Amino acid sequence: MKPLQRCAEPVLLPEGFSFATAAAGIKVSGRTDLALAEATKGSVAAAVFTSNRVVAAPVQVGRAFLKKNGGRIRAVLVNSGNANCATGKAGLTACLSVCKDAAALLGGKAAEVFPSSTGIIGVPLPVEKIAKSLPKLFGDRAATESAASQFADAILTTDTRPKIASRRVKVGTKTVTFLGIAKGSGMIHPQLATMLVYIFTDVTATAGELKRALSAASEETFNRISVDGDTSTNDTVLLVASGKSGLRLRGSAKLEKSLLEVCQSLAEQIVTDGEGAQHVIRLVIEQAKSKKEALQIARTIAHSLLVKTAWAGADPNWGRILAAIGRSGIAVDPGKVKIYIGDQIVCRNGAGCVFHAEKAHAALSAPECEVRVQLGRGRSQIQFLTTDLTSEYVSINAHYST
Repeated sequence: MKPLQRCAEPVLLPEGFSFATAAAGIKVSGRTDLALAEATKGSVAAAVFTSNRVVAAPVQVGRAFLKKNGGRIRAVLVNSGNANCATGKAGLTACLSVCKDAAALLGGKAAEVFPSSTGIIGVPLPVEKIAKSLPKLFGDRAATESAASQFADAILTTDTRPKIASRRVKVGTKTVTFLGIAKGSGMIHPQLATMLVYIFTDVTATAGELKRALSAASEETFNRISVDGDTSTNDTVLLVASGKSGLRLRGSAKLEKSLLEVCQSLAEQIVTDGEGAQHVIRLVIEQAKSKKEALQIARTIAHSLLVKTAWAGADPNWGRILAAIGRSGIAVDPGKVKIYIGDQIVCRNGAGCVFHAEKAHAALSAPECEVRVQLGRGRSQIQFLTTDLTSEYVSINAHYST
């Protein structure tokens, strides 16, 4: 069993939350695979979900519960090792059963329990194992940094490390804390990925205010990353607010900035832990007519197998990048395109130019390298994080279910 690497970021705990984990036997490894985050009464939440038309049972249930409850929430319950996706009516029944059992222990309603699952698609959810583990899970909950860290461990699948980010902000005499916990390393693609993200905060907000802030932060962060171009069936980003700080989110640029920073950190941690990834590439697309146009070009480059394998070998093959730009569907003028690897220009006005190949190779060999593209079309620009594609990625996913 491969030991997990620890997250370097501190765990700052917001008021109004407690955490617990259990090993329910869903994962064959025997690691913890069931995680609980309990929120104090009066907490509200908002979420954004996968854009995949194939949607897992917990996504369907969680989305419906938030709508039914107006965002009111008492608990987040996550299982790893089983996606509960493509499991038909039985999968929905299983998910609802787990929520009802958890609500009974919580002393609340089933619709106040937000479910999430991650793991293998098409395998029935082992409801009996989860139900048997729930009493101990609820009995172990604690409002401690250690319990929150264990929550981060329990939701992982092919990840090599937990993803945690937190910020504490003082406004006047009051303090707000944001704690983000995520999992994801494969099936990572814009419009969310095989990514479960939970952000807990003690800010005061309505569900609508949370949804607006979360959607804006996700667009700038989670929707601008990609590992392999596959969009998952279970993607969820959930923001839960306990209101314990007494500080309102609405109208506070300082608090929204902290939320954005937490999302940005988690997005970067997910890409850095991309399955088999050796190099993170920070794509900077400049001089586009719009951000939408820049995103389309970034995604085309990031999803090119020829480009990604060149990056795996630290090969400064700028021609592959230029070809990807040309087939992006954007009416670029190749004669205006410039490409930089690190601090060197390697393509000027759509043609090769003299550059130091060994220096470019060294830049791509680093853990992170910036690749900059100038389109000569306008003033919009975006940053987009992606990775190389290695033989280890193939190995991980060739044997995932076995």
